[in-house]
Amino acid sequence: MCHTTHVTLLRFTLRPGQSIVEQLLFAAQKAFLSGEYQPGQAFPSVRALAADLKIHPNTAHKVVQHLIQERWLEVHPGVGTVVAVPPKARTGDRQRLLQEEVEQLVVEARRVGVRLQDVIEAISNEWSKIDQAREANES
Repeated sequence: MCHTTHVTLLRFTLRPGQSIVEQLLFAAQKAFLSGEYQPGQAFPSVRALAADLKIHPNTAHKVVQHLIQERWLEVHPGVGTVVAVPPKARTGDRQRLLQEEVEQLVVEARRVGVRLQDVIEAISNEWSKIDQAREANES
């Protein structure tokens, strides 16, 4: 059974069979890129994240630590954990995306019988959603 959970502005739909950590990392990065969380804005503590999402505190800790390590979050003593300016792409990120992840998308799309035009349209729609959310959050 799937359900949607909200933590402040962090939204995701829990999907059985997928790592909760990976799902939360994706939801957080999407929220950062769409402007739902702004640089300098407080991010929920591990305790608040675990309680609001009804997940084990170790899972919440793993998510927060990964976001800190990947430079999406910063720790400010006496203030707490805040959203950082989105990190610059590292060497190889673009190549990995355009080779490995696109290859996986194409293989899966072919497996389920999705047409190329439908994949392109879906990518375009998702791109537009993030742009629109960012514009809405900036105004």
